[in-house]
Amino acid sequence: MHRRQFIATTVSALAIPTVPWAQGAGFQNWIAQFRGRARAAGISDRTFDAAFADIRYLPDSIERDNNQAEFVRPLADYMASAVSDTRVANGREQVRRYATLLSQIEARFDVEPHVVVAVWGMESNYGQRRGDTPLISTLATLAYNGRRGAFFESQLIAALKILQNGDVAPRNMTGSWAGAMGHTQFMPTSYEAYAVDFTGDGRRDIWADDPSDALASTAAYLRRFRWTKGQPWGVEVRLAANFDYNQTGRTVTRRPSDWARFGVVGVDGQPVPDYGDATLSTPTGAGGPAFLLFRNYDVISRYNNAEAYIIGVGHLSDRIRGAGPLQTAFPADERRLRRAERRELQQRLTNAGYSTQGVDGRIGPNSRAAIQAYQRSVGLPPDGHPSMALLERLR
Repeated sequence: MHRRQFIATTVSALAIPTVPWAQGAGFQNWIAQFRGRARAAGISDRTFDAAFADIRYLPDSIERDNNQAEFVRPLADYMASAVSDTRVANGREQVRRYATLLSQIEARFDVEPHVVVAVWGMESNYGQRRGDTPLISTLATLAYNGRRGAFFESQLIAALKILQNGDVAPRNMTGSWAGAMGHTQFMPTSYEAYAVDFTGDGRRDIWADDPSDALASTAAYLRRFRWTKGQPWGVEVRLAANFDYNQTGRTVTRRPSDWARFGVVGVDGQPVPDYGDATLSTPTGAGGPAFLLFRNYDVISRYNNAEAYIIGVGHLSDRIRGAGPLQTAFPADERRLRRAERRELQQRLTNAGYSTQGVDGRIGPNSRAAIQAYQRSVGLPPDGHPSMALLERLR
């Protein structure tokens, strides 16, 4: 739903690099042509003129879009930052500070306060980093000259509709370089579909210092994708010494009481309560933490589908609620493979006689099966995890 990278310094007319005349002329010609498409989408000339009055071409947005790095950071490092003691303490303070508001939001949307606040903490560090890039300028820049022009033009149209509705003034419509807005970083199309006016002032204001509308909109979004109140996103578990790692992955689903018969129990040694159907995940392979994942895990994924983000939000929410740290640490040196490395792994497995049924850099069921077959052949736990150690062993 969001791209959550933030501009660290204010983008102002003085801070924007000079644009070559030819590029500037092309941008102005594109704006002139876009006006017709905006008008066809229901945007009035008055709204358009007000939004584009101070338009700037932002080369930095193009550079950032073209140079987004793959997420290969060790999960241990990511979690240490995402669920730091400071972020946990600040989250608990926000729950206390906004107890009445969060209780009202929970009553309307059936989403618990610690979950809403965890998303807020991950997205903008509780409102401290909402982004200060002019939204119309960055969306227009990316629509005109970006690698995903059609996507960003749709976001730009949605942003103009937000302005036309009067939810925010053009000068206050700021966010990240990629167009994510407000306390919980909604993209314009998501805002259009799910944001709510919780304060009743006639505006869905997710930009204001008062986070009421933003937090309620986050709860409304989660509710829309069927958040189940009282069900955890996941529960850390322990595996039996002889556990069959063929049971891991999103394709094997059982109730926790059934998982217990396969040697999967809570870190306290007791079966996990039957919150619902669950799958078993070992995100860094054998030796790292293991989790039973419930449907609320998938609901969080609608915000951001990155595994690290989902686990980060989930664990942060648990810590804010009062839970302690994970009982099993993530391996300190375990990082995700880059796409080129995943392709190399698939090719080397195939060359060694363990076909992955294609070399595309995506570790799906066929690749996991090939990894497990190779691991069994060399006496490793068959966890199916595409690790750097595994790739180095194949080299």
